[in-house]
Amino acid sequence: MATQVILPRQGQSVESCIITEIMVKKGDSVKQGDLLMRYETDKAVFELEADEEGFVLDVLCEEGDEVLVLATVLVVGEEGEEYEEIGTRDLEIGTRDLGLGTRDLGLGTRGDELPVAERSRSLGAIIISPRAKRLAGKLGVPYQQLTGSGPEGRIIERDIEAYVKSGGRLTVLAGQMATETGLEAPAQGSGLGGRFLGEDLQSEKVESRNDFTLMKLSNIRKIIAQKMHASLQNSAQLTHHMSADARKMLSIRKAVKQKIESEGGENITLNDLVCLSVIRALKNMPEINSHFQGDTIKTFNKVHLGIAVDTDRGLMVPALRNADDLTIEQLSKQLKQLANSCKTGSIDPDLLAPTAASFTVSNLGSFGVEMFTPVINLPQSGILGVNTIIQRPGDIGDGIIGFIPYIGLSLTYDHRVIDGAPASAFLREIKEQIENLNINL
Repeated sequence: MATQVILPRQGQSVESCIITEIMVKKGDSVKQGDLLMRYETDKAVFELEADEEGFVLDVLCEEGDEVLVLATVLVVGEEGEEYEEIGTRDLEIGTRDLGLGTRDLGLGTRGDELPVAERSRSLGAIIISPRAKRLAGKLGVPYQQLTGSGPEGRIIERDIEAYVKSGGRLTVLAGQMATETGLEAPAQGSGLGGRFLGEDLQSEKVESRNDFTLMKLSNIRKIIAQKMHASLQNSAQLTHHMSADARKMLSIRKAVKQKIESEGGENITLNDLVCLSVIRALKNMPEINSHFQGDTIKTFNKVHLGIAVDTDRGLMVPALRNADDLTIEQLSKQLKQLANSCKTGSIDPDLLAPTAASFTVSNLGSFGVEMFTPVINLPQSGILGVNTIIQRPGDIGDGIIGFIPYIGLSLTYDHRVIDGAPASAFLREIKEQIENLNINL
């Protein structure tokens, strides 16, 4: 009996995934445990394996497709077995804001409890059968602009064929442009018989192709752009800058290196020490260890520290839950594990949700950045930017002027949650924690 292979859910915050690589094709035999495809969320990479032995009867998605979780992506059964075309569970979704999460759709239930087809329409999805999609790609038909005649408004093959017969056919290039850009064709095409050409859909003709390069945004870059824009657009952000005397911190770092050389042990970085100082400051002044939720402020009793990680696939901000319960050695070890998981694509997607962390630290000191304005990861109320260490003249004791290492701190906060004076007081608290850092090695 034919079996539908669905795209599993990876974390409660994940609604869709991108199919990055398909290892099988129609007619291939598979055994239990065989790798069928790889797929990714906006941050992590996963593999889909076969649960049983059989033959691939159909592949219902293509590499690059964005597919709803729990949607059917493959059909596996006995060789040559007949099966009915899969219903409304094999859905590709269109471009949309992946930050919507599961929300009340006004239907008396949560979004992830709705049937897939109904949930997809509510989220702006395009419901189209695999056969219709393949035919649309072959004929250059912008199916996003069509109204389906199938069950529940589903676009099926006859809708594509009817569009072509009506004389509205685009060239393949024009169809691809319409699909990718959302541009609509004019009333009359400039090609033979009124066919629409690629240039008919361009809002501006390109006069030269030798002096620039066009590169399509990756899925991750689109999401980062959406989140950054939404953060600045939907909050009142201000940034305060301050420097902290880093001599105590550098002294601890030197002692750690000496201990590792003589006894071994866990390496502790300057960033680990800054994070420890931030955690202690948040425990002393919890007002900014919070989320802004419209008409309420959610203040956390525990510190769930977000840490910005630069990876080949883009910026990731995983959360270290209950960071205030950890020793400096445990903190250092777990921060490294989070960073490595991000870089290898094995991070738990739920740890990347903006609501997973209560406050975030972003360190650009290793790049030599002296001052910057970090952007808040909403709904969090603040983020600390850590800058490079700079030598400045100052009193080193007994009236002697020398050079003192100062580390720059840049606090961006949401003015809807906290005012300027308490924000400055919190930044000063971090400074004092750094300057008076005390740990047991």
